[in-house]
Amino acid sequence: MQIVSIQSAVAFGHVGNSAAVFPLQRIGVEVLPVNTVNFSNHTGYGAWRGPLIAPDDVAEVITGIEERDAFASTDAVLSGYQGSEGIADVVIDAVTRVKQANPNAVYACDPVMGNAKSGCFVAPAIPDLLRDRVVPVADIITPNQFELGYLTDTEASDLPSTLRSIDAAMALGPSTVLVTSVERPDRPEGTIEMIAADETGAWIVQTPHLPIKANGSGDVTAALFTAHYVETSSAAQALSRTVSSVFDLLTLTLDSGERELQLVQAQEFYAHPREQFEVSQVR
Repeated sequence: MQIVSIQSAVAFGHVGNSAAVFPLQRIGVEVLPVNTVNFSNHTGYGAWRGPLIAPDDVAEVITGIEERDAFASTDAVLSGYQGSEGIADVVIDAVTRVKQANPNAVYACDPVMGNAKSGCFVAPAIPDLLRDRVVPVADIITPNQFELGYLTDTEASDLPSTLRSIDAAMALGPSTVLVTSVERPDRPEGTIEMIAADETGAWIVQTPHLPIKANGSGDVTAALFTAHYVETSSAAQALSRTVSSVFDLLTLTLDSGERELQLVQAQEFYAHPREQFEVSQVR
């Protein structure tokens, strides 16, 4: 399997491509990383160094990949945080060209906007750009519950309303939706859930809610789910593998006391997910 991953990159820590590439490689995926920023560290520290990469320069890298005849063997394009408005056009163009070379390729978009606790933390134009132009060309999207509500202008809270929001997201274009950070009011205390859905059904999985805020965990989640779904064509199987790997990564990080994901130390959890959580079909 080969994935073109168009995301940010940092030298210190693990977000964007610096979070997604290694787990994908560890499960046997050939990754072609295209970086949209080259920062010293993620912006959550409040200070960072390094450049935003101009959209034209990102496009040049993608064109260079195409000139090596890599698109015909590309199974998926993956995108995450979009730091500037111009990146959307570059991503959409790349998806179009990859699909021309390989009609079976898919586009997986992690529509990063914000979360329920912090609200939106991207540039003001990005949420509407994602909803109106990027998500409609995606095959897979991986929003959190907050982002799902924004994309669909719905209130995703309990299970029925979240499933209706997923249907509304699919009506925009994507055929597969993974919703992360699902916090239903009637869930058992101290738990958190993910829901995956495609044309064949919808599945939910519940894990303990770990007391940790881990930048980059969403990037790992989107990357692993995309690869597992492309490999298996099963939302339930992709969900089971992904949630297991990410939970064990977060547990290891929490136990370490470190702020940054213990991405390398957790590598066996990607290669051999324990699949320790029950996945239940909800429709």
